[in-house]
Amino acid sequence: MNHLAEFNIGVLKYDWNDPRLADFQNNLDRVYKIAERSAGYVWHLDPAQMETAQLDVNGAIGGNPRAASTLSVWEDAKSLQDFTYNTVHKHFYDRKSEWYDPADQLWTGHRLVMWWVPEGHRPTVDDAMARLRMLEQNGQTESAFSWDYLANDG
Repeated sequence: MNHLAEFNIGVLKYDWNDPRLADFQNNLDRVYKIAERSAGYVWHLDPAQMETAQLDVNGAIGGNPRAASTLSVWEDAKSLQDFTYNTVHKHFYDRKSEWYDPADQLWTGHRLVMWWVPEGHRPTVDDAMARLRMLEQNGQTESAFSWDYLANDG
């Protein structure tokens, strides 16, 4: 049985300690806890490990101090979709333009990539960035896709 891996990444408009990010930062733990209680949730990379990966200048993300990303695994697409759009997460998702800078990208524009992983597998940030690059280079395939691909029975 396969599970769905999800990686999303963006570049913040402001430094992490900027007061304009306070509402975003002050609710990260809340949103993670809601995810953990959501039906179909399997795992997410610990925020401290994600921060280390984001700040590693030699790592896959490149050391951008304004990078903000999550890497998670869900039982299926419906579980991820329900969490994303039917919990308090949606409130913060709808405010992304307040915090994320669409002009400052680490890549060519994709912010989300999904792919199927065997049950029990925990992807790494390197895996996730490789899938994001696959999506950018090849478009949506069975190996790297977004919501549109799933909506078209991918």
